[in-house]
Amino acid sequence: MDNRPIGVFDSGLGGLTAVKELKRVLPNESIIYFGDTGRIPYGTRSRETIIKYAKQDMKFLMQYNVKAIVAACGTVSSTASKIGNALPVPYIDVIGPTAKAAAEATKTGRIGVLGTSATINSGSFYNALKQINRDFEVFTEPCPLFVNLVENGFVSPGDEVTQLAAQRYLAAMKADDVDTIILGCTHFPIIKWAIGAAVGEKVKLIDSGRETARHLAKVLEEKNLLAQDNAEPEYRYCVSDSVQGFRNVAELFLGGAIDGDIVRIDIERY
Repeated sequence: MDNRPIGVFDSGLGGLTAVKELKRVLPNESIIYFGDTGRIPYGTRSRETIIKYAKQDMKFLMQYNVKAIVAACGTVSSTASKIGNALPVPYIDVIGPTAKAAAEATKTGRIGVLGTSATINSGSFYNALKQINRDFEVFTEPCPLFVNLVENGFVSPGDEVTQLAAQRYLAAMKADDVDTIILGCTHFPIIKWAIGAAVGEKVKLIDSGRETARHLAKVLEEKNLLAQDNAEPEYRYCVSDSVQGFRNVAELFLGGAIDGDIVRIDIERY
């Protein structure tokens, strides 16, 4: 048993959807979350910059003696897939668990992938799916506007701007008749309503944060790193920009009230 916290990071607030699932799947685990809100989005940055940012994010989390680190960021997971190999603790990203879930969900083998430009350009989900089954037909679509729409609060069901963006991005994928779509960015589940409406209710939407949380639970169990059953979890949220800005929208991602301290840190120190 191990009561040390789990470290989770993302370019902004999207990783809170993974935190929400982690709290559901692992209710006794303490979590420290870092959202790099001052440097969002990562998805439009160069590979070198993304790697630099991810290294700083992980170095910051490691000072809290975390027992595992989750890259709850499709861009980091895709662009810097090997960056966690040198860590002394388990490192989990969103690619493998999400691709596996999509492969199990599809009936027709026609799978769509939505993500940031960096995620789609990396080919990470495409390659992961093809490794599972080379006969899968994989259709990809970069959706760079989705991150900014979510971060700026355009998330209410029926919001016209988000709805129009979803229809525009999903038109080709709908025509390709996919039966399963990977939400390859942890921001995207917040606007799942718009994505689902654009492709139809018969299409299965795979939440990368949910699948990553389930995978981490298995890893912790296998390595005997689960917290004690009676452990009282503690949550801490850290950002690189406005605390108030984070507070204003974080509850949308967490699906409830913020249940821990929020602090601003200087990520450039790491």
